[in-house]
Amino acid sequence: MKQGRNTTQEERIKIVKDCLASGRNYGEMALKYNVSYQQVRTWTLRFEQLGEAGLEDRRGRRKKDQEPRTELEKAQIEIEQLKHKLYMAEMERDLLKKWDEIERRDAFRK
Repeated sequence: MKQGRNTTQEERIKIVKDCLASGRNYGEMALKYNVSYQQVRTWTLRFEQLGEAGLEDRRGRRKKDQEPRTELEKAQIEIEQLKHKLYMAEMERDLLKKWDEIERRDAFRK
């Protein structure tokens, strides 16, 4: 098994386009460009799904700092943000209910 190497986005795009032109011969491209078979295959599949944006190196970045690559990804991020807002609102409501209960209990004791 061939060990992979560090590549730039431009190299990955070139490798994928060459791979698609050669009829998806992952093994040949892996040997030609000195990268692993699995990496060529992964890049090719990701390129077909997301285009050139799918070949960006996004390691080491937090999700909130990343730009969404597709409309679906953008919608999923928005859904997660709305779920978080709902969670925070429910927590605030529950806290206020508890506070009100404590105040009524203290007023009753006086």
